[in-house]
Amino acid sequence: MQLDRAEFEKNTVTGTEGSIRGRMQVPLRGKQLEHGDAEAVIIGGMVLDIHATPSLRPNPGTTTPGKVHYVRGGVARNVAECMSKLGAKPYMISALGFDMAGNLLLEQWKSAGLSTEGILKDKDIETPVVCNIFDINGEVAVGVASVEALEKYLTPDWILHFKSTLLSAPVLMVDANLSCPSLEAACKMAADTECPVWFEPVSVTKSRRISSIVEYVTFASPNEDELVAMANALSSGYEFHPLKESHKKNNLSAVSLFQMLKPAIWVLLEKGIKVVIVTLGSNGVFLCSKGGPVCFKIPSKKTNQCGFGGQLYKTIMQKCPTNCYSVFSEPNRSSHLFAVHFPSIPASVVRLSGAGDCLVGGILTSICAGLDIMQSVSVGIAAAKAAVEVESNVPSAFSLSAITDDAKSAYSSAKVLFHQSML
Repeated sequence: MQLDRAEFEKNTVTGTEGSIRGRMQVPLRGKQLEHGDAEAVIIGGMVLDIHATPSLRPNPGTTTPGKVHYVRGGVARNVAECMSKLGAKPYMISALGFDMAGNLLLEQWKSAGLSTEGILKDKDIETPVVCNIFDINGEVAVGVASVEALEKYLTPDWILHFKSTLLSAPVLMVDANLSCPSLEAACKMAADTECPVWFEPVSVTKSRRISSIVEYVTFASPNEDELVAMANALSSGYEFHPLKESHKKNNLSAVSLFQMLKPAIWVLLEKGIKVVIVTLGSNGVFLCSKGGPVCFKIPSKKTNQCGFGGQLYKTIMQKCPTNCYSVFSEPNRSSHLFAVHFPSIPASVVRLSGAGDCLVGGILTSICAGLDIMQSVSVGIAAAKAAVEVESNVPSAFSLSAITDDAKSAYSSAKVLFHQSML
């Protein structure tokens, strides 16, 4: 049974305004997840993306020939769809309106066989829409986002309504489209159920919302600019500066790029985030942790190794053996920074907009299947490669053989960049 806003308000035990700290008892109506159905919970935006791609270099003040596509998007939605295409069944908590955009997004969700219980529907909601204008190289040149509904309607009360779904969930992912009170409510709810939290920054501006929830976050996945913004937000200052465009485009070595970003990465780790995954576009990914190699794995009772996920687990375990980093098995030292660089995989690029979300979706799916974080990042890179080779944000299907072969390539190419004290 899907709950709309009217029913939610009728069945909610109201309390004082701003009850974001879990004091309010909210009855859960409808189907609850059984223990055997343990799946990731994803909270954030479901957005209709309008993609405009010129076929010629545009001239200001006039229209340009090209293509315009409606694409189902939103960071959280893209991540969840990617997970579903990889065999998982993420539990989505979001908000949509009774409009064209909302209907397009909801019907696709239903057709995929995914639960719509956590998706608030209301006639007053204007479904979030983002219009992206791409350059002739397939990169976003400018975009306009109308996503205010997410902050207005994806409230702490609505999120707390689904607390029981976290009891067996292996991980909670929140995207920074949520307001700070909603982020705080979701993270405290996860802490109550001992569920690790993944924070997806969404944008430079919204990434700064990490400051209110950093103590709860296990994973964060910023790009270079979001990383700098998060470090500044957590430092109460502006001592870190974004990379210059020339640095981004001059094909700096992974070592040079890491040296520039290392101080900002260390701030996030010092503030308590256990795993920082810095996405670098065509330069790949930095996987960073404090102390030593990341050994994070979901407890086996919360993993899902059925169907595609089970096949993925078995194949990756064969192709990417977990003892690869055993040489770094000495006890963790709190002053040490450990960083691994995973290069990207060559691809026939069509569009870049869904790559980062599919990277996260691939990592989360793999974690939920029981793979360790090193193996999971390799799968994420393989999923990102598949994403850039299609028009949509998420491929219509993934090939198990292609994903595992590409994951093996990424895993075998990974190199330890740094394993030293920061003192």
